[in-house]
Amino acid sequence: MKIAFLDAATMGNVSFEPFESLGEFVRYESSTPEQARERVRDLDVLLINKVMVDKDLIDSAPDLKLICIAATGVNNIDVEYASSKGIPVRNAVGYSTDSVVQSTFMHILSLVGGAPYFDHSVKSGSYSRSGMFTDPNWNWWELAGKTIGVIGLGNIGKKVAQIAEAFGMKVCYFSTSGTGHCKDYPCLGLDELLQVSDIVSIHAPLNERTLNLIGKDQLALMKPTSYLINMGRGAIVVEEDLAAAVDAGVIAGAGIDVFVTEPIPENHPYLQMKHPERMRLAPHVAWASMEARQRLIGIMADNIRKGW
Repeated sequence: MKIAFLDAATMGNVSFEPFESLGEFVRYESSTPEQARERVRDLDVLLINKVMVDKDLIDSAPDLKLICIAATGVNNIDVEYASSKGIPVRNAVGYSTDSVVQSTFMHILSLVGGAPYFDHSVKSGSYSRSGMFTDPNWNWWELAGKTIGVIGLGNIGKKVAQIAEAFGMKVCYFSTSGTGHCKDYPCLGLDELLQVSDIVSIHAPLNERTLNLIGKDQLALMKPTSYLINMGRGAIVVEEDLAAAVDAGVIAGAGIDVFVTEPIPENHPYLQMKHPERMRLAPHVAWASMEARQRLIGIMADNIRKGW
C-alpha cells in the first residue's frame, strides 16, 4: 500500500511512524498543485492537511482508494467528486479540544491580566528604577463575576464554558445553528450576548450562517471594556472592522488565532494598527499542541486501518 503526505511540514516535529508501519510511506514537506498531481499518480492513500484536493488532483490518482485529512473540516476537498469516484474522505474529530481550550485561556489571561506590560516593566528596568515594590500603572481585572459569551457550544465551547465557571465566571452562549441544545447555560440571541458579555469567545465552524457574523454593527454592541477571542475561523469576523474597533476603543482588545488568509499578509489590518498592544495574535496554532498533533497522527493512522 502506497501512502503519501503532501504537506507534512504543517504537522511539525511529530513522529510519522504510525504511517510507516502501514505501508510504503512518503513524506513531502509541501506540494505545489503541479507537484501534487505528479505525486499522487500511484497512490493508494492520500494524506493532506491544507492542500486543495480538487477534481484535477483526484483524476491524477487512478489508484486512489482513500483520502485522509489532518483536520476536522474538509472544505479544501471536493468530497462530492471523491464520492462519485468511490473514494471515501475521512477527517479527524476531537484531537485538539484540550489544545484549543488552553490556547483560548492563554489569550484571555494575557489580555485581561496585562502579561506583556508587566513582563516589559521588569525586563526594561522600569520596575527597578521605580522605587516602588509594585507597578500599579496597568489596571487588570479578575475573571470572577464576569460574563463569558461563547459563540458555538460544541465540544470545545463546552469545555471553555466549564473552565470559565472554575474561574467564577457566568456563562451564556449563542447557537449558530439556531438550536439551543444545552440547558446548562442560558442561550441568548447574538445581540444580547454581545451586550452582556465581558469576553466573547468564538468556537464555531465557518458556514453560511457564520460568515462575517461579527462586523462593525455587532462590535458596537459590546462593552468598551470587553474582549473578543476568535478560535473558530478567520472569516467569522470582519477583520477590517475588528482592527478599527480595537484601535478606536470600541472594545478593549482581541485575541486572534485564525485569519481569512493564512499566512496573514504583511499589509493585513491587524498589522497596521495604532494600538497593537491591544491585540494578541497567533499563527493558527491553537490546534497544535505536541499532544494534539500526535493524537491527530494516530487518528489518521486508525482511519487508514479501517480500510475503504
